[in-house]
Amino acid sequence: MAKNDYEARTEKLAEPIAEDAGVRIYDVEYVKEGSDYYLRVFIDKDGGVNIDDCENVSRSLSDAMDREDFIADPYILEVSSPGLGRTLKKERHFMYSLGEEVQIKTFKPVDGKKEFVGILKSYESGTLTLQTDDGDISFTQDMIAKANLTIDF
Repeated sequence: MAKNDYEARTEKLAEPIAEDAGVRIYDVEYVKEGSDYYLRVFIDKDGGVNIDDCENVSRSLSDAMDREDFIADPYILEVSSPGLGRTLKKERHFMYSLGEEVQIKTFKPVDGKKEFVGILKSYESGTLTLQTDDGDISFTQDMIAKANLTIDF
């Protein structure tokens, strides 16, 4: 089974658990770091998640993962918040972030630049529009190397 399959099955398993805990699944990633595999489940809710939210989801999801047992390699399960500078990858990430300030890094230069910061004005059919100091700029998702919320201190 591939990494994407592990992530998709975990997300499907985690969604009702998260809903029961009063949170939503933000993202799931299965990665190898050094010799260890990590299954990371990021949860979110309006107002942010706390340690109790993470613990509740982690306990229930760990039990469910043990029952389903579809990941052959040993892994470390981590349940946490996506953080303030959260990465935006999926349509729902962009939809949750409308009106927020985001930073976009593109694979290739657009108007001579590869980095843009602005307010996420819209997201529709894989195209997002940023309101920047230089005017509105639109990007298709395949142009974006990385997108995340900016952290304003």
